[in-house]
Amino acid sequence: MLRDTLGKAEKAKDKKALYGEDIDLEKFIKEDAGDHEKVTRANEVPKKVQDTLLKVGVDPNEEERSGTFIQMDQSGVCTTCASESVEIMGMNVALDKYDWIKDYMWKAVAVDSDKYTAQTALREAEEGASGYFIRSLPGSKEVFPLQACMFIGDQDVMQTAHNVIIAEENSELHIITGCATGEDVSSALHVGVSEFYLKPGSKITFTMVHNWAEQVDVRPRTGVMVGDESTYISNYILTSPVRSIQTYPTAYCSGKNSRVVFQSILGGQKDSVLDTGSRVLLEGEGSSAEMISRAVSKDQSQLYARGHLAGRTQNVKGHLECHGLVLSDDSMIYAVPELEGSATELEMSHEAAVGKIAEEEVLYLTSRGLTEEEAASMIVRGFLSMDITGLPPELAAETKRMLDMSLQGM
Repeated sequence: MLRDTLGKAEKAKDKKALYGEDIDLEKFIKEDAGDHEKVTRANEVPKKVQDTLLKVGVDPNEEERSGTFIQMDQSGVCTTCASESVEIMGMNVALDKYDWIKDYMWKAVAVDSDKYTAQTALREAEEGASGYFIRSLPGSKEVFPLQACMFIGDQDVMQTAHNVIIAEENSELHIITGCATGEDVSSALHVGVSEFYLKPGSKITFTMVHNWAEQVDVRPRTGVMVGDESTYISNYILTSPVRSIQTYPTAYCSGKNSRVVFQSILGGQKDSVLDTGSRVLLEGEGSSAEMISRAVSKDQSQLYARGHLAGRTQNVKGHLECHGLVLSDDSMIYAVPELEGSATELEMSHEAAVGKIAEEEVLYLTSRGLTEEEAASMIVRGFLSMDITGLPPELAAETKRMLDMSLQGM
């Protein structure tokens, strides 16, 4: 199996992705990006790194967290776990502990999808696994979230990570993941492959906040396998400048009455190119999906909001929604909703709208003493502050705090 996987990766190592700018990987690959010192607690990483972690929802003091994983460049520097109902560890450690994990790798994401997945697999074979493994035990309902951070601290690094997340039967798992770069990093590439497996009756909420440097390229690759009566909720927040990001996670609702929710909040600034979206294949009877995005473009930014819903069996439902605000003549939002039906008993809909800030709203706020700039900022933040559904009260409050912090620069 390993030989077959590596053979496919080798053949795909120059394969361009379907969407997004093609990246020259040779610019970033290094023989040795440098090892980072391991620590026993998250608050033992350097102070400037801690400050960055806070901006993406990762608490160095680990208050109300059930576990932590931090990767700096290619090094896993910190793993803690305060709960007996979940497991969190580096993929290299997990592969040594559980041989069966190999049965999950490259099943939700094809190794030959493109050059980014291929390069992740080839580096994994040559240098050892990076990324994290998370698992909730059967029947467990851990309230406090696990937190994981991918941090780039060195210049011109290509950071790769292969993450495997498993929710066992009738378990509930909450994850907060933050991705960021050091202040002095002006060029880097992040490639994160994440594979989610939801067993019958399970639930995963996955909240991701990105805060990359302005000249960083980002290529996440995500696949989600959703079993009977299971629910996957993804909340994605990106409001800081980045050179480019291209991501198109795919969820396979193969289980009966399985459910997926993708919610995205996107703020394009400066000359960022954000090519984001999600895809759900409704293959199990009674499965359903909601895909909701809010996008704002400023300066010279370009935003592509893609969505694809495919109903392939009876009694499935799906809704796709994208609303955007264009704040400058030099910016752009391109909304691409797609619906595909191949069964007689299904219900799918989409709604897309792109426009500008209403002048009467600005006039009302300026009449109350705000400047035009303050009024526009308040309207934008209100537009992006959509309710994050499906979370327990404690996590909903934390997600709202993370979103408010992300919107401070908008």
